[in-house]
Amino acid sequence: MEILPDDLQLYLDTHCEPEPDALKFINRETYAKVLKPNMLSGHYQGRVLSMLSKMIQPKLILEIGTFTGYATICLAEGLADDGIIHTIEVNREMEEMLNSHFKLTNVEKKIKLHFGAAADVIADFGAVIFDLVFIDADKKNNLLYFDLIFDKVRSGGLIIIDNVLWKGKVYGGEKDADTESFRKLNDRIAVDTRVEKLILPVRDGLLVIRKK
Repeated sequence: MEILPDDLQLYLDTHCEPEPDALKFINRETYAKVLKPNMLSGHYQGRVLSMLSKMIQPKLILEIGTFTGYATICLAEGLADDGIIHTIEVNREMEEMLNSHFKLTNVEKKIKLHFGAAADVIADFGAVIFDLVFIDADKKNNLLYFDLIFDKVRSGGLIIIDNVLWKGKVYGGEKDADTESFRKLNDRIAVDTRVEKLILPVRDGLLVIRKK
């Protein structure tokens, strides 16, 4: 999942905020017990998400795709004192692990965990307005999720989408369905005049979108 050279990534890792102990544990446990552990955000990307969240001090965050809760906790670090992060996970079998991970932190009470298909859970929020949305779920539905949540994000709020460089394939010659899906997403948002946007070459690519 890393697109940067290993020596550069190591330098970046050692020159940012240290990884909190609870997140170190979650990182190790994910790699020891969970299939596809490379889906975990990890130290550097986690600090990026934490920083972005702290910069806007959101009261309401929506995360689509919880996995083992690493990014959830990073985003929750920036919440306002009375803030809440709603996080959606499709796999109910993750519930016990997620609850144990959240209990390791000082943000446990700010996390509301939802299980089910993301589109259905999003519909249940009704007219709720979020300050920050992080999309990191099934990749083929990224554009669907973007469209579903756009009107639920306040002006000046952030939408962050993970994996948008797709192992470097989006700027290569690959024509597979997943790569074409990310190209369509990136190209669509690049010309969307309702937002300001940039792609950060962090891990597998973070698309940071600010709603005007």
